[in-house]
Amino acid sequence: MAIHTQYKSVTEIHDAYDRKILSPIEFVRDYLNAMKSSGLNAYLTISEERALAQAKQADMMLAQHGKVPRDKKPLFGIPMAVKDNLVMDGVRTTAASKMLENYIPPYTATVVERLENAGAISLGKTNLDEFAMGGSNENSAFGAVKNPDALDRVAGGSSGGSAAAVRAQLCQFALGSDTGGSIRLPASYCGIVGLKPSYGRVSRYGLIAFGSSLDQVGPMTQSVEDAARVLDVMSGFDERDATSSPTPKGDYFNSLQKDLEWSSLKIGVPKEYFAEGLVPDVEKSVRESLKWFESKGAKLVPISLPHSPYSIAVYYIVAVSEASTNLERFDGVRFGVRPQGASEARDLEEFYKKVRANFGPEVKRRIILGTFALSAGYSDAYYKRACQVRNLIKMDFDEAFKKVDVIMGPVAPSTAYKIGEKSSNPLEMYLNDLYTIPANLAGLPGISVPCGKDSKGLSIGLQMMSPIFTEAKLLRIAHGFEKERASS
Repeated sequence: MAIHTQYKSVTEIHDAYDRKILSPIEFVRDYLNAMKSSGLNAYLTISEERALAQAKQADMMLAQHGKVPRDKKPLFGIPMAVKDNLVMDGVRTTAASKMLENYIPPYTATVVERLENAGAISLGKTNLDEFAMGGSNENSAFGAVKNPDALDRVAGGSSGGSAAAVRAQLCQFALGSDTGGSIRLPASYCGIVGLKPSYGRVSRYGLIAFGSSLDQVGPMTQSVEDAARVLDVMSGFDERDATSSPTPKGDYFNSLQKDLEWSSLKIGVPKEYFAEGLVPDVEKSVRESLKWFESKGAKLVPISLPHSPYSIAVYYIVAVSEASTNLERFDGVRFGVRPQGASEARDLEEFYKKVRANFGPEVKRRIILGTFALSAGYSDAYYKRACQVRNLIKMDFDEAFKKVDVIMGPVAPSTAYKIGEKSSNPLEMYLNDLYTIPANLAGLPGISVPCGKDSKGLSIGLQMMSPIFTEAKLLRIAHGFEKERASS
């Protein structure tokens, strides 16, 4: 058995380091060998030199201290993967686009910097839908990611590479970004834990922006416990990010040790999340999970989120509008490639055509839609109206959380579908985000936890959402479910 597959959590790895039965350098080398032989297309860049240097430094520190310095380095010697829309100094960052195929950033994203300072080891950059635009990871300019549980099926998107890497144990944890479900959806498809923190809880500095009012970076892990450990390190105010909140963060890992009073827990079950379009196997698994909570003493409270059916329409106006603005900087002058044909262009129009031809079809589609929604004569009818409905969606959640502690339901209407199955119908693919988008529009934290499998053996995720900046409560509930249900 490969060394890296023997350890399931940060705690287990640290214990092995302490007992001298494992060293960071041999651990990392084992991971690198596994990554190179994997056929999942989960990684776009392997940062071997950086990883080995960090592992050697960890070995020296371990020899000096004798034991893992857990207080100062809570992620000491833990191999991680980074979604390729988060910049790392000296490491190629592409956003899975030909537009940035050879881009080497001069700085590192705050979240990556904090994790590396805490001892995490960066193995490489993971595949994604181009500029994080997609729900299947088929929109990458470098090919689709394969689902480790079924190689003919999608891993989900846009953080599909990160989800596949965690599921296949090609890293201990990974970073993803979630604009409309891009952490939770692939986590559900791949059978791992995926956490989208509250908007503002985690710095966006160094994240290549898609939708600036929606994007949030979060951890993708093998357990809720590890998600809490990673969030402890990566969260908190960052003066370099104007959207970062100064609201004090929680003590997430230690909060897991607190006993849960199941009898006082009120779970909201939105009727809109169990309507037409939900696959029977998914509904059955989610409802069985809800019954499990009820058996522990929790109260299931039927609720309504009346404006949630409009969330996809709102999202695909707000998100594409922000995307068209964010991506206008990739013009071949400030950012982006400048092909030979562009350098020989006769005028500015021809120059831009040559440069922006490097965007893929889904990115082009969203830029066009966003530019239209913001154009004179249409912005009031589309963008302004969408923002008004977005506020109504947020108000629905505010009202619901006056009655319940947490809201639960499915992550996606179905399990992972076959690669290419929905490529010709973008609208059908957009509908997969029906249950995840509302949390982004309202800025709420949400988590996907594995809750079962369908008749084909494909993973199903249970989604939990709580009020803004209550990640500690959310993680405690998810941890209780994961831990106690597994042993029951």
